[in-house]
Amino acid sequence: MGLSHRRFTREFKEAAVRRMEMGVPVAEVARACEVNANVLHRWRRELRQFGSRAFSGPGRSRVEEQRLAGLERKVGQQALEIDFLRGCLQHVEEQRKLQALTTRGSSIRTWRKK
Repeated sequence: MGLSHRRFTREFKEAAVRRMEMGVPVAEVARACEVNANVLHRWRRELRQFGSRAFSGPGRSRVEEQRLAGLERKVGQQALEIDFLRGCLQHVEEQRKLQALTTRGSSIRTWRKK
């Protein structure tokens, strides 16, 4: 399974760069944004170099990433539950068949006339 890269929206990147330009230490902005300081420097460089054309690709916000991760966890949990319940159902069916075989032989009785 490959590593997935987080994607950030243009607004998120611009806000992080603005904070740095307002004098907030890079390390503090990096901690707040949960990104490496080198990433912040690259964002600042791209914004200065390309201006309004910087960050033109699609990005995902942290909220979207968290929602997606939560949905993936839920799907995985439900898959485990389905597998467990299938196993339980299979066990019950086997027990029912076994019980039907054992009770069939004892349920046949001969008629006695009174």
